[in-house]
Amino acid sequence: MNKVVIIGCGNVGMSYAYALVNQNVAVNELVLIDLNFEKVVGEVMDLNHCLAFAPSKIDIKAGSYEDCRDAKIVVIAAGANQNPGETRMDLINKNSHIFKSIVTSVMDSGFNGIFLVATNPLDVMTYLTFKYSNLPYSKVIGSGTSLDTSRLRYMIGEKTNINPKYIDAYVIGEHGDSEFVLWSSATIGLQNIKDFISTDDMNKIENDVRLAAYEIINRKGATYYGIGMCLVKITNAILSNENSIITVSCYDDKNDVYIGLPAVINKDGISKKIYVELNEEETLKLTNSIKVIKDAIEKIN
Repeated sequence: MNKVVIIGCGNVGMSYAYALVNQNVAVNELVLIDLNFEKVVGEVMDLNHCLAFAPSKIDIKAGSYEDCRDAKIVVIAAGANQNPGETRMDLINKNSHIFKSIVTSVMDSGFNGIFLVATNPLDVMTYLTFKYSNLPYSKVIGSGTSLDTSRLRYMIGEKTNINPKYIDAYVIGEHGDSEFVLWSSATIGLQNIKDFISTDDMNKIENDVRLAAYEIINRKGATYYGIGMCLVKITNAILSNENSIITVSCYDDKNDVYIGLPAVINKDGISKKIYVELNEEETLKLTNSIKVIKDAIEKIN
């Protein structure tokens, strides 16, 4: 039985749940947990009313931490939202306290599956989940820069009039202001990206990707559809043992941080990290991104 538990049924958690219902997935059972139990009951009713037209049959119910015991994946989408004018890092102390309680409760159930983290600041919260759970790093995954990579490919596709699915370009580093694009290895149809767009275009696209969340939050208050789809992509990679390469937040044991890097994802979680050759400028950017995350961890009360 492929059971998935979602902790935190706000915009992100429910966008993920709705995306699961709308796609062909290997999920058999979906359990929703939130402090507002009545809201969860309503969400479960609403989702169940979709099933007559859904591609997969999923048993959807409201639950408790005890339901985590035999779950394959526990997705944490709980925590304070990023408000207009706030950075993801501004949420650290709010969400670090919430996470200690959540992860402890999940582990007390006997859970031995895979954690998938979607709460900001993403890399810091994934690191805390790893530390609080004492699970192997392979079984603690953050959504990382998967959303940023999706945004990047969309924007390049718009500029070049090429389907984003055939654009091989990645955003790595912090899921935040210090993230950056691996332009040195970006390709379209095995051709270097510079054959398609100018340096000025690359700089503008990279800046637009970095600021995308702020633009959306200023206009509608929160971002959630994009990350919901990314979480489904990671879920499918795990439950279907796909060996897919996705830019998730994974553990860097050399620096003792979680950071967004390409990794092979399968039934074991993070099966293998992909080490991309960086040029000098990219190496400096990655070093800076690691420092930003480490500094943030050290400031947690």
